[in-house]
Amino acid sequence: MVEPVQNRESFRSQLTSGEDLVDPATWAGSVQPASGVAPRVRIGTNRWFNLLWLLPIGFVVLIVAVAAAKGLRSTDFMQQFIEEHPGTSEAAAGETAALPAWVGAQHFLNLLLMIFIIRSGVQILTDHPRLYWTRHSTPGRDWFRIQKPVPTDPLWTAKEDSISLPGNVGLPGIRHSIGLARWWHLGTNMLWLLNGVVFYVLLFATGQWRHVIPTSWDVFPNAFSVLIQYLSLDWPLEGHWVAYNGLQLLAYFLTVFVAAPAAMITGLGMSPALSTRFRRISRVLSIQTARSLHFLVLIWFLVFIVVHVTMVVTTGVVRNLNHMYAARDDQSWIGLGIFAVSMIVVIAGWVAATPITLRHPRLVQRVGFALIGPVQRLFEHVDAKPGEYTEADLSPYFWHNGRYPDSDEYQALRENDFTDYRLRVNGLVDNPRDFDLAQLRDLPHHEQITQHFCIQGWSGVAKWGGVSMQTIMDQVHPRPEAKWVVFYSLGDGSDGGVYYDAHPIDQMSYHLSMLAYDMNGAPLTFGHGAPIRLRNETQLGFKQVKWIKGVEFVASFDDVGGGFGGYNQDHEFFGYRQTL
Repeated sequence: MVEPVQNRESFRSQLTSGEDLVDPATWAGSVQPASGVAPRVRIGTNRWFNLLWLLPIGFVVLIVAVAAAKGLRSTDFMQQFIEEHPGTSEAAAGETAALPAWVGAQHFLNLLLMIFIIRSGVQILTDHPRLYWTRHSTPGRDWFRIQKPVPTDPLWTAKEDSISLPGNVGLPGIRHSIGLARWWHLGTNMLWLLNGVVFYVLLFATGQWRHVIPTSWDVFPNAFSVLIQYLSLDWPLEGHWVAYNGLQLLAYFLTVFVAAPAAMITGLGMSPALSTRFRRISRVLSIQTARSLHFLVLIWFLVFIVVHVTMVVTTGVVRNLNHMYAARDDQSWIGLGIFAVSMIVVIAGWVAATPITLRHPRLVQRVGFALIGPVQRLFEHVDAKPGEYTEADLSPYFWHNGRYPDSDEYQALRENDFTDYRLRVNGLVDNPRDFDLAQLRDLPHHEQITQHFCIQGWSGVAKWGGVSMQTIMDQVHPRPEAKWVVFYSLGDGSDGGVYYDAHPIDQMSYHLSMLAYDMNGAPLTFGHGAPIRLRNETQLGFKQVKWIKGVEFVASFDDVGGGFGGYNQDHEFFGYRQTL
């Protein structure tokens, strides 16, 4: 078959390649800084509590607690209780070895990695600064927010809802920089998990597990005794060189064996590929439940760090630093010296992280993908069938996102109700085609109810109607050398140039890969991608190209646009594999 002239043309000339550095003034289409609000928690139906009030309230509660503890400790009962339960189990003190040197090394690595994890995690939160317990992200159903209420503008996008952070707080610290923030977050998390695995192995191989795992029920009365002693300002004798007191033991146990695994599990709960495949789990641990729990785990770590540092400083900083960094139990200055050097490294890393990211974003992109890429590829091969959701699960609100198409071409098509619309499918295929909407609707109908996972964190369930990508491939017959499928939009990206994205051809035969022309039983609306949009449920939302005008089968995307696999990959340093 001779390929028609119009099918030999490519949309590649309409693409732009992006820059290899970040200019905050022109970043993301010159998105302007936007401040949020103080953290707020919903009380009841429509009342919000400003969490800054916790500072004076907490101070008053602390004063009352100290007074109550002093009064309680003066009683004969409490004095006898403390004598019987001084704080540290004698059995634990007798069976636990002193702290080895590897504990100090891992303590430093954990501190260093946590800084980047927390900074980038907070940056990610600001891209959708709301948390929900519902599966969907309907305005007014959030329980926590650091942003004003959602405006009534029906075309308000999730990108517009993002807020800014100071440069030395977030990482990289500019608005809507979630692509770079995710490389920092996911990449350092892989290193943090590796460090944790080594810690677990050494912990049980050396017997040091007795330092952080309670072996007797008397840990609870001992912990209560220590709490009263701390609050009464008459602190217990510290002996954590060989054994932690009950309160420390419980805190370390919860941090190491509950909070750390919960951080990993809730992080995986936000994966579109895993949630689509493991439906029984995702019914309970939805993306929004996972986000909320992930945030609460962050709060636990922040509180633990503040309390931990406070206790280290106030209970004998020199001796404590020797325990933590020098593996010795004395009053020498060695531990303090090692700590000072480690703090120089930490501060240097903190200060350098943002400028390095802005000047070398491609390096961050490549290193991040090298660290997380193997896991992304593993999840990428997870197929799933529809059936997890019913119409009762449809979200009452489905966010808009992206830059709306405003070209004369699109406006003319829209004004004519898309009767002149043609979908061009070409490239490495034996039978290139131009489909109008009537021809697409005449193809076997495909329908699915699935959940959308936006990279910014919002989600929604919708019923999509259209034609499966397998049916399209049956029409055009891709050649064996075709490995990727590129989707071109009628809309531009934020920096100008046609929006596009590449998907592995293997995923186009998945049950949940389709071209949708209906949403919730009606034709697609303007904001949701009319007349045609992509659905590939193993990937995040930015890869679900809207307002599609062309589909091209290629052997490689190296010479398409900037060569990174999509518009947001070229311009905002996302990844072409985004199953997490």
